[in-house]
Amino acid sequence: MSILVNKDTRVIVQGITGREGGFQTQRCIDYGTKVVGGVTPGRGGEEAHGVPVFDTVREAAKEVQPDCSLIFVPAPGAADAILEAADAGVKLVVCITEGIPTVDMMNVKRALRGSDITLIGPNCPGVITAGECRVGIMPGNVFSRGGVGVISRSGTLVYEAVAQLTARRLGQSTCVGVGGDPIIGTSQSQVLEWFAADEQTRAVVLIGEIGGQAEQDAAEYIATMNKPVVAFIAGASAPAGRRMGHAGAIIAGNTGTAAAKKAALTEAGAVISDSPAEIGLTVERVLKERGVPA
Repeated sequence: MSILVNKDTRVIVQGITGREGGFQTQRCIDYGTKVVGGVTPGRGGEEAHGVPVFDTVREAAKEVQPDCSLIFVPAPGAADAILEAADAGVKLVVCITEGIPTVDMMNVKRALRGSDITLIGPNCPGVITAGECRVGIMPGNVFSRGGVGVISRSGTLVYEAVAQLTARRLGQSTCVGVGGDPIIGTSQSQVLEWFAADEQTRAVVLIGEIGGQAEQDAAEYIATMNKPVVAFIAGASAPAGRRMGHAGAIIAGNTGTAAAKKAALTEAGAVISDSPAEIGLTVERVLKERGVPA
């Protein structure tokens, strides 16, 4: 098993003819992802990377029946792209775009409330199920099949953590970059719930950041889990009010500090890695201590 995507997931790419969209589409195809089409208004009837291009997601949905849409639309139009995919009935939407105005995402969240559409992102590296399906921008060469699920607000740190796991022969089930903006589609808590129910996932790595209270919310769910969780919180040395690389990583009040997040996660039973360089080592130690097969 895996969560969100697998070798059978049918993917369309909104923005497939753009520079970044085209580059990453080919990388996804090379990884083995079943890309079945793309969407660029005004380019319908063309072909890109061996798949048909459509003017609208609704046309693509009718012709190629996608399970997932991967979005590389520039920020001013990205919220509309998300809503277009949802309106066409695409159940999983992964939005890589950064810089989407917060007010636009407020409208997206409101529109998707109560629906069965899963939105990952925006401002995220996407989702990858090791050895099966890459939907996003993660470097597939560092991933290996296994039983460690990974959740991260940061793109760069998830690559580092996965490389450490792979070097220690600790393969991954699925890795999910939830995104670093103040308003995102899917929370860490929701991904933890999916991993808890996934038979392949035997342990979870949670990579968080300062700012907000997403990690405290995640801690509440971790307290109910019977699978080990290793957590790392980035930005421990940042002063209050300092904007980090993500729009959501701003300390505003005590709940947003690294110390508060670590305390909540520790109380919930997670094991904290204080250094990003020790995430893989910490996972290996925890699995051995708890008798969980690697």
